[in-house]
Amino acid sequence: MNTVRGARERARIEVTAAIKDEARRMLEAEGAAKLSLRAVARKLGMVSSALYRYFPSRDELLTALIIDAYDSLGAAAEEADARALAAGSPPRVRWVAVCGAVRVWALAHPHEYALIYGSPVPGYSAPVDTVGPASRVANTFIGILHAAHGSRGLALPPLPAALRPEADRMTADFAEGLPPEVTAALVAAWAQLVGLVSFELFGQFNRVVEDRAAFFSYAAGRLAHEVGLTAV
Repeated sequence: MNTVRGARERARIEVTAAIKDEARRMLEAEGAAKLSLRAVARKLGMVSSALYRYFPSRDELLTALIIDAYDSLGAAAEEADARALAAGSPPRVRWVAVCGAVRVWALAHPHEYALIYGSPVPGYSAPVDTVGPASRVANTFIGILHAAHGSRGLALPPLPAALRPEADRMTADFAEGLPPEVTAALVAAWAQLVGLVSFELFGQFNRVVEDRAAFFSYAAGRLAHEVGLTAV
């Protein structure tokens, strides 16, 4: 019985992977808005009713793809930070390394990046299951800032008095232990990082920035400074 169950589980894993791979090809060819379970089933030579046993709806398939993308990006960020930490790099260098890992991943997975940071998919609302995977990169940055704060290597960015209540709330929600000044700067830096990557990926730097890698490294260093990582 265990052998049969194991074979069934392996078959289910293989079919699930095939469905998601075909769905990613459809994302590349037509975009997320046109993703269709029937079309995926047709490409795989499956009847729709069989595919529905794996993903009961288009939204569930989209959610699986989104979680996979966030987890893949998160793993890339965490691995970059782990390598920098193992090399004895200070927090500022770790920050820039993680920023670079986000860019490299996006350039290697443009359609998955567009799925998680591009235009919203009409009619789709991401469930709470995506929150944890979506937080992995941000949590990596938060860990770096905690390390700098603990070693007194973190300068406090300026914070307008009108923003103090919101900065306090954000800190309590997801960055406990960081100064609110740093939390507010982190959120701004994260938005700017996504903007930098999106500009490069979607062509807005064309005829503006030629040496994209050098410019990105400079910009990542500026973001490090803005969150308080001033020391090399």
